[in-house]
Amino acid sequence: QVQLVVSGGGLVQPGGPLRLSCASSGSILSIDTMAWYRQPPGKERDLDARISSDNSVNYADSVRSRFIISRDNAKMMVYLQMNALKTEDTAVYYCNAEVHRSGDFSRLDAWGQGTLITVSS
Repeated sequence: QVQLVVSGGGLVQPGGPLRLSCASSGSILSIDTMAWYRQPPGKERDLDARISSDNSVNYADSVRSRFIISRDNAKMMVYLQMNALKTEDTAVYYCNAEVHRSGDFSRLDAWGQGTLITVSS
């Protein structure tokens, strides 16, 4: 079994920072790409940032220069440092990991439970 647990959401004022963490656990042999997605109210889930196993990163245009994705492979964690938050960043944020499971070496597209971030004054 593989679990991704997200922490760090909540209410933040416009212009403020917030940091999300996502901890992976379970029958994991290795993790390839890790990513953060957002789903605003009434809209589809979209990619915000992605980081590969060799730390190559990609960002959506809307968050580039404001958000920073990083990972700690030893701890099997991924982080999202969000700066200069805007009201339009209000959404449920999910972490995602491409996991190779130990035992049968099968690949799993794993998701965290999501955390709500509300940017409001």
